[in-house]
Amino acid sequence: MNVYSDRIKKLKPSIIREIFKFTADPAVIPFAAGNPAPEVFPAEKFAELTADIFKEEPVAALQYSVSEGYPKLREWLKADMEAKGVFRPGEDDLIITAGAQQVMELSTKVICNEGEAIICESPSFIGSLNTFRSYAAKLVGVDMDDEGMIPERLEAALKANPRTAFIYIIPNFHNPTGKTTSLQRRKDILSLAYKYNVLILEDNPYGDLRFSGVDIPSIKSMDKKGHVIYAGSFSKTLAPGLRVGFMCAPESIVQKSVAALQCSTVHTNILAQMLAYRFVTGVDFEGYLGGLRLVYKRKRDLMLGTLNFAFPSQVKFTEPEGGLFIWGTLPFGDALEFSRKAIMNKVAIVPGNAFCVDENAKSLCFRMTYATPTDEQIEKGVELLKECYYKI
Repeated sequence: MNVYSDRIKKLKPSIIREIFKFTADPAVIPFAAGNPAPEVFPAEKFAELTADIFKEEPVAALQYSVSEGYPKLREWLKADMEAKGVFRPGEDDLIITAGAQQVMELSTKVICNEGEAIICESPSFIGSLNTFRSYAAKLVGVDMDDEGMIPERLEAALKANPRTAFIYIIPNFHNPTGKTTSLQRRKDILSLAYKYNVLILEDNPYGDLRFSGVDIPSIKSMDKKGHVIYAGSFSKTLAPGLRVGFMCAPESIVQKSVAALQCSTVHTNILAQMLAYRFVTGVDFEGYLGGLRLVYKRKRDLMLGTLNFAFPSQVKFTEPEGGLFIWGTLPFGDALEFSRKAIMNKVAIVPGNAFCVDENAKSLCFRMTYATPTDEQIEKGVELLKECYYKI
């Protein structure tokens, strides 16, 4: 008996989630999952703040709450986003979601009809791609160079797909490549969105983790016509287990998203929202973020330096200015086979084909994170990967 809907029966589990199962083995070095560094979790402060919440506001923490999100956190985020040029009072609204991932799901549910195109960077984040697939969207990939999505190819994709729901982009420390979209490219992409009258979904979970280079304004901050939906998250700055993210978008889109959210989660975990609010207002949050950046810069430097020393120059690695990922490119072979050899050698990496719009595509590329492993694991893991490379 066929019990599955047409849009779900062809959907495959995330390769990253499947690889993640191997990392349950403590002998496997975790270069695969995009998890934050466990040593930076503010567990003691969370314990203190949680105790305060249950002492002072137990009913509010345990009762149903409003779908839009914890009012105090929403107001703090609106002020923070307004200071960054992202939130426009009187035009935009903001809701709290179960991580940035739910922003992708809500945006697709609200905006995209079955068969309409969603134009993405190629490669792109597998979690978002699977969300788009689950709504039977037509995925269209646009190649990137070192400055991001190539405008000429984006325009060609827009011309070829007049029924485009939105353009999806991760401009800061892109997942999986670690690249950052340049200021001019951001302007070009926004200009094309205006020209072809399509929306942009700007996914920015890593923006607060810049540890080198110069901050670049978000696309949302440059939007004067209400064409950009902005997704943010506390997953990479506080803890992913909280599942607290947010959508900032034109008010009408947010209103429809609230109605859609009520059909699934009703509201985001209220205790987690209260905890996030107390943290960002009860500590020197900018100082705390500065500490995170120092940790990630040191780990980036260690992994990149070790990789460049261990591998021949034909193997290329991106040099991210922030975020969690390094993207490797092999001169020959197949990254899927390379990743299989790696897992047999007790190192977990993600093959580049996991991030392709075409699920059957082959790739020479692979993604690694420097965030999760320890220093010792970084050094040992790179040596094990080098052994795999010379067995290709």
